[in-house]
Amino acid sequence: MIADIKKATEEKMVKTAEKLKTDLAKIRTGRAHTGLLDHVQVEYYGSMVPVNQVANITLIDSRTIGAQPYEKNMVGKVEKAIRDCDLGLNPAAQGDLIRVPMPMLTEERRKDLIKVVRGETEDARVAVRNVRRDANDQLKRALKDKEISEDDERRGQDDIQKLTDKYIADLDRQLAEKEKELLTV
Repeated sequence: MIADIKKATEEKMVKTAEKLKTDLAKIRTGRAHTGLLDHVQVEYYGSMVPVNQVANITLIDSRTIGAQPYEKNMVGKVEKAIRDCDLGLNPAAQGDLIRVPMPMLTEERRKDLIKVVRGETEDARVAVRNVRRDANDQLKRALKDKEISEDDERRGQDDIQKLTDKYIADLDRQLAEKEKELLTV
């Protein structure tokens, strides 16, 4: 019973940490990396698919991403999808290669991005704490229904708190890494 609650709790906390990692990857620094375009969706024969399924995404240099669609008729659609995404990028097609230059970040923009990163991290912390609260509620319910003893409930809550501390520390580490990345000129 307690092991099931702990396992489910840890799975939810892992998902929260992974979601934060994905969200932070979308926030661009001054450097180019192919993961930046992972969430860009392009229309392909009537359905929306990730751009990396219709084009080869590569790094041309440290400040430029290259996207080469597998089909020539997709160049315009891929270019439009990248331009319309929320990253503020301005792609330029050269034949069948789309060049996506990374604009330099100003100091003001860096500070704005750090605020966004901190907000995303705080949302993830709240999500982890909500998972902890739900797990503790399950333990209290099990105690009330006499499925577990008071000692088991106390041990379970301690274990849940240790998991919470571990994942909050992981979120803080991700935040520190992203802030360092954003502040590096």
